[in-house]
Amino acid sequence: QVQLVESGGGSVQAGGSLRLSCVASRYISRMAWFRQTPGKEREGVATIFTRSGIKTYSYADSAKGRFTISKDNTENILYLQMNSLRPEDTAMYYCAAREPGDESAILVAASYNYWGQGTQVTVSS
Repeated sequence: QVQLVESGGGSVQAGGSLRLSCVASRYISRMAWFRQTPGKEREGVATIFTRSGIKTYSYADSAKGRFTISKDNTENILYLQMNSLRPEDTAMYYCAAREPGDESAILVAASYNYWGQGTQVTVSS
C-alpha cells in the first residue's frame, strides 16, 4: 500500500504559476498527476518513472511546455510545477502511483492503484 497526500493547490490568475506537491508513504517508481472537472473523466497530465538513477517523463499535450513533473526520491515527494496557467487548467488535481510492471497506459487513470485525495486548482481570467 502507498498513501499519497497532495498540497499546493489554490487560486491564481491566468498566466500565473503554482507548484503542487505529493508526499508518498514509500518509494514507488511510477507516479503521475491527473486532473478532473465535474462531469468529465480523469485526465492524465504528466507522469514520471524513476529507478536506479533513470528518469523518464511523459506529458499530455495540454501540459507540454508549461508543466514540469519532478520527484525527490530521497523524500518520496512528487511535484508538478505549473506555469502560464490558463482558465481551462481549473480542476481538481490528483497524485497517483502504481506498482511496477506493464509500462503501457502510463497516462490512463484506470491503470493506477493508488490515489491521493486531490487538491483544487482554480485559474481565473
